Amino acid sequence: MKAIFKRELRSYFSSPVGYVFVAVLTALYGFFYYQAMYSSTSGLIPEVFAYMFTFSMMIIPIITMRSMTDDQKNKTDQALLTAPVGVGSIVLGKFFASATVYAIILVGSLIPAIVIGFFSSPNWVLILGTVIGSFLYGIAILAIGTFVSSLTQSQIVAAIGTFGISILLVVIDQLTSIISNQVVVQVLNWLSFNSRYTPFTTGTFHIASIVFFLSVAAVFLFLTARKLESRRWS
Repeated sequence: MKAIFKRELRSYFSSPVGYVFVAVLTALYGFFYYQAMYSSTSGLIPEVFAYMFTFSMMIIPIITMRSMTDDQKNKTDQALLTAPVGVGSIVLGKFFASATVYAIILVGSLIPAIVIGFFSSPNWVLILGTVIGSFLYGIAILAIGTFVSSLTQSQIVAAIGTFGISILLVVIDQLTSIISNQVVVQVLNWLSFNSRYTPFTTGTFHIASIVFFLSVAAVFLFLTARKLESRRWS
């Protein structure tokens, strides 16, 4: 798994994918930090991460769109699948590489807040809660994106598919207002990523939400492993 992780992490920055992702999110964070600093109050720093949340979830498909598609497209997947390494290690190596790229952005986004902290007193409970919530939400989307990329050889299709799911998860709460069936409403509320993410934005580290996001990631990584396993035997 370690070799797969290093290979994938290196590949993100040997192609435009990693740089595009980092550049876009860094530019957006910079813009919102500028707005917060222009207001001359550190109280708006948590709002920076609140505004960036939706953008981050929409841009994440850029990371995962090539996780599995490149190997299929370049016909290197069979060599990888016949190598003396389990499919679980392959999937986890690729997933951890994409999660590391995302984590780099989140950690980097804290640098302006730390600098501002030398001159004021930001609410670190809200800031760290939002960052941790964004990371947990993000790794769930990354796992979903990794699974979607295992279903196709096209990076565009994988990106659009993951993007569509990301948008659906963002707006799923709004669907409950137009559905009268209470059972369906309860199911949607239980599946709502936003309701699981919201407690973190108030500085509350909700154990059930942490378990939920980790469970979603585990389920889709398992499905990805099964998909690879089926190709190995076919």
